[in-house]
Amino acid sequence: MATVGDAPDVDVVRCAACGTANRVPRAKLRQGLRPVCGRCKAPLGGGAAGAGPVTVTDATFASTVASSALPVLLDLWAPWCGPCRTVGPIVDQVANERAGRVLVGKLNVDDNPMTASRFGVQSIPTLLILRGGREVDRIVGAVPKQEILRRLDAVL
Repeated sequence: MATVGDAPDVDVVRCAACGTANRVPRAKLRQGLRPVCGRCKAPLGGGAAGAGPVTVTDATFASTVASSALPVLLDLWAPWCGPCRTVGPIVDQVANERAGRVLVGKLNVDDNPMTASRFGVQSIPTLLILRGGREVDRIVGAVPKQEILRRLDAVL
């Protein structure tokens, strides 16, 4: 989260729904309060603060990913994939740590082959970093959290 110039106790959290930058006092977050967007009243941080990734399907890709005001980290995975089960908890952590700066989603490739095919995904896990529904970076395979954050932060 970005810190406002002279207010180190305030974070700026961008709303995933409308893109508005919201000033959120850290003290309120520490109290467990869930911030909402001052403009559209949507919960900040990818649903509810700390809620983790959103589920993306072929049917919801356009409304969730392509229309997102935030960059998107999309985890393409399958339940039978061992490396996917290794990367899954890391993606959950990234969703919580970068809430308000990036929208994190998960797409099961077995249930949603159209989106996987659209991006030419041949190996899983594949992490796509997207802006406006267009791929700007791709991470294939089980990689350490630091590598995911490095690549994601380069886009932010």
